[in-house]
Amino acid sequence: MTASEPVGSGYGSESEVPPAVDVEEQDPISEEDTVSQAMLRVLQQVARASRGNGARKSVSERFRSNGAEVFRGVSGTAPNGAEYWLEGVERIMDDLDCAPEEKLKGAVSLLRDEAYRWWLTVKQGVPADRLDWDYFKEKFEGKYVGASYLDAQRKAFLNLVQGNKSIAEYEAEFVRLSQYAKGIVVTDYERCVRFEDGLRDELRVLIAPQRERDFTVLVEKARIAEEVKRTVSENRGKNRNENKRSGGWSASFEDAQKRPRVGNTVHTPVPVAENQNCLCARYGRPHTGKCWGNSKTCFRCGSKAHLVKNCPRSTRGHGSSHGGNGSSQNQPRSQSGQGKVPIPKFKKRAVSAVRD
Repeated sequence: MTASEPVGSGYGSESEVPPAVDVEEQDPISEEDTVSQAMLRVLQQVARASRGNGARKSVSERFRSNGAEVFRGVSGTAPNGAEYWLEGVERIMDDLDCAPEEKLKGAVSLLRDEAYRWWLTVKQGVPADRLDWDYFKEKFEGKYVGASYLDAQRKAFLNLVQGNKSIAEYEAEFVRLSQYAKGIVVTDYERCVRFEDGLRDELRVLIAPQRERDFTVLVEKARIAEEVKRTVSENRGKNRNENKRSGGWSASFEDAQKRPRVGNTVHTPVPVAENQNCLCARYGRPHTGKCWGNSKTCFRCGSKAHLVKNCPRSTRGHGSSHGGNGSSQNQPRSQSGQGKVPIPKFKKRAVSAVRD
């Protein structure tokens, strides 16, 4: 009985205690699940509330809250102003991920005054299935942008060259005008070729041989080439100015050293051919050749043994020289019977100057 007492004493029911203990161990897990489910329900409610608030906003309010501006269509509105407004509206539509019907409703809600009355007139008699954003855009461009403006912009793109613009200015103008020539520059290859053709010659010869066909890389290379050319040009100009400042004084000094000096005056040598009949620096009278006024030389034969008044060529005698041309026979005779060769006028002036 002693061995069976535990069994008969009711402790057999205690064999079910382990499951009870297991239940107690699982209670915290179930509580965590309950809390997480409650938090999930709260988040879902918040998400539905936010979606409900967004849905309650009208299309116009959503457009205006994202920075859309109204368009009044006042007469005289510049074509580019209407074009910029249309581009801004399209960008907001993409940001809000608007449905097709919301695009038209949002654009019309931004029209005011003359622009809104114009749209009321345009949509009259048009079937409802045709009234969409594409139809509105086509009519709006025709009214406020104009085909002539679009054609002018397309021609401007075809004739665009860099000229005096920097690479940054040329790129900005190129990108702006390229939207009017979407059928002309479709791929990156065509865009790069058109951009290269408009570059200045000094840059095109550096960029074109590389045959770059990535437009972004091409523009960056053109900017680098422009910067290098500008730096080289600036350095060349600085060197030229320095050479002028340093070489000007030395060159003038060397020229002054090479010039012959007479007394304290510097005279530049002149070729003999240019000395014909020029004024003598000593006597102020014209004569040819070198001045012999102070050299004690015969003006007639150039001999230093006598002066011109004692020159044997001036007297007629046996064995005397007559200048080698035999003209002394025809010369007039003096009272002493001796013929004299006539002295040229400029030599007479020189002789008189020496006597003086």
